[in-house]
Amino acid sequence: MEYHDLQKKRVVDLREMVKEQFPEEKGVIGLKKEALVDMLAGKMGIEKPHKHVASGLGKRAIKAKIRELKAKRQAALEAGDSGELKNYRRLIHRQKRKLRRLQQLS
Repeated sequence: MEYHDLQKKRVVDLREMVKEQFPEEKGVIGLKKEALVDMLAGKMGIEKPHKHVASGLGKRAIKAKIRELKAKRQAALEAGDSGELKNYRRLIHRQKRKLRRLQQLS
């Protein structure tokens, strides 16, 4: 069994696996799925795969891009161009989401 197979199982099934294979474990009912998967993988000797960190993405570069887009958004706001304003707001939103995803991976 691999780590990904454990992740695909339901929480109820994972709890049953722990009870069957490792009856000495206590407090299984209160664990969330990630904790159950990690515990089972550790007990069964399954190695957790490393997350792939995308190269070329940097916190500083993304923040610089956001500052640049905010300046353009402000110019569109002053010009009264609602189409461009909406476009820049959407681009800023995408960059912020990219930044949050980058922080989760690291």
